[in-house]
Amino acid sequence: MKFLERFFQKGSEDLSKDPRWRRFNDSAYKCPCCDQSFSGIFDIGFDHPDPWPHGNRKESGQEELIVGEDRLGTDLCRFSGHVFVRSVLYLPVKGSGKRFGFGCWGSLSDENFDTYVKDSRGEAVFEGAFSWLANSLPCFESTDPLPCNMTPGDDGQRPSLWVQEGHALFDAQQEGISFDTLLDIYAKTGNNLRPHLSDA
Repeated sequence: MKFLERFFQKGSEDLSKDPRWRRFNDSAYKCPCCDQSFSGIFDIGFDHPDPWPHGNRKESGQEELIVGEDRLGTDLCRFSGHVFVRSVLYLPVKGSGKRFGFGCWGSLSDENFDTYVKDSRGEAVFEGAFSWLANSLPCFESTDPLPCNMTPGDDGQRPSLWVQEGHALFDAQQEGISFDTLLDIYAKTGNNLRPHLSDA
């Protein structure tokens, strides 16, 4: 590992001094080995809750994937008596003033789900509710669902998920993640950027 990567793994908060970060946010920069360019932080989304048993909706080419009474859309999911809402779990990136988001799914009770749907139609007000995180997130894997609070999004935006205290994700949401952790997340989701950002 090169010296600069070792240095910035030690918790430096000023990302402007990290040449990898500058390259990552410079659309004019092109990787010398492949001409790949970057435009900064991008979010990672999940097509469906982990327990969903009927495959990938996007790969199916359908706006809504329906199997019997089970339904998976872009923002809502219902199967086996459970209901889920597509949400965003944000993680601040230390030293950047920016945040990364997981587009993931959270469960709701039937009552809160109905309120959420009615809120989208202007028929009720969704003020937030308890939720179980329904995806295991890279770098924060868990074999059990994590308890969360789901809060309303800004106008027209998806709701946010906030993990409750007692898991590393709670700490990450409160304290932020390093740029290297962000790169680890990208690598685990098929976007290995390190070779394209590091010094040759």
